Amino acid sequence: MAIQQIYRRADWRGRLTTYLSQNAMRPFRPGKNDCALFVAGAIEAMTGEDLARGWRGYRTLSEGRGKIADAGFADHVALIADLLPEVAPAFAQVGDVAVLPGDEAAALGVVQGENVFCLAPQGMVLVSRLEIQRAFRV
Repeated sequence: MAIQQIYRRADWRGRLTTYLSQNAMRPFRPGKNDCALFVAGAIEAMTGEDLARGWRGYRTLSEGRGKIADAGFADHVALIADLLPEVAPAFAQVGDVAVLPGDEAAALGVVQGENVFCLAPQGMVLVSRLEIQRAFRV
C-alpha cells in the first residue's frame, strides 16, 4: 500500500455528522467497531473510500495487531501513515485522523473542532485536540 489520493465528497460535513451521531452509542467490539474501524468508517462516510476493506473480522485486538504485523506494519498507526499524508497536529482539520495516547496502544480518532471523537472500550469519548500526538489528512 502507499499513500492514497482520496477526496472528500461535496457533502462530507453532513455525512460525517450523521456517521458520528449514528455511531455514538454503538459498543466497542474488536474487528467490528474499534477505534481503527470507527475512523475508517468516518473516512468512508466523507469520501466513499473503504480503507478498512480486508481488515475487518478479527475477534480480539491481539488478533487485529497480528493481522497488521503480518501485513508488514508495526501497528495501526503505521498502517494509517502508509495510507494518508501526515500533517502537524496543530494543522489537523475537521474530519482528519488523530493519533491519541491510549492505555495499551495509541488510539485513533476523528478531529471535530476543539475535540477528537474516539471510540474506546467504554464507548464514544471526546478528547481535547491538545492530546493529539500525530495527525493525518483525509
